[in-house]
Amino acid sequence: MSSKNGMSSKRKGTTMTRRTSTVSVALAALLLVAGCGSDAGSGAVPEGWGTLKTPAVTVAHPAAFEAQSAGERSKYNAAAATLSDESGTIGMITVQLDFTDADSVEEAAIGAEAGVALGSTLGKQEEIQVAGPDGGEEARRVNFEFTQKDSGTDAGAGTPGGALDPKAGTRVEGVIIAGLDADDKTYAVRIDAVKGKLSKGDLRKIIDSITVN
Repeated sequence: MSSKNGMSSKRKGTTMTRRTSTVSVALAALLLVAGCGSDAGSGAVPEGWGTLKTPAVTVAHPAAFEAQSAGERSKYNAAAATLSDESGTIGMITVQLDFTDADSVEEAAIGAEAGVALGSTLGKQEEIQVAGPDGGEEARRVNFEFTQKDSGTDAGAGTPGGALDPKAGTRVEGVIIAGLDADDKTYAVRIDAVKGKLSKGDLRKIIDSITVN
């Protein structure tokens, strides 16, 4: 009799252990999926925002930014939008395509970093994901910051051929998102803004909107 009760107790214990193990595995998988989701761009365009569309990449911009026409933007940029106030151009979003030869996302980011002004504080590459046709696409994020030089004279802001023009001494913050498109060609989305002129929330939305076509 006691032997049977012992067997029953052991079986119950084994069953509970298996159930707990199953629940733990399921919970771990759920947390993993949730974690991945938080790092992946949604590709969504916030209501009221505009979009910069290129053959390889699309990115949204706040309504206060004005998209540049092909004749207005630099020849280096496949798309661009600017934010202005009474002091001049204080923010810029640009898209560059096939700007360097690269065999990896890391190399694409290194090539994009070359366009950052000398003397800038350059952060380390961060692994992120942006939206793509089949889900998340690997990309790299690089943060940087610099002090504006004389407006229009070796300003160093924006991408080649496109510069911000607030007064000298103004602090500018920037972010580059770089990677390879569907044809394994490089792309870089760059966001420059005078410090405090672009909220962290809007910056996050811009980055989350990036979609590799």
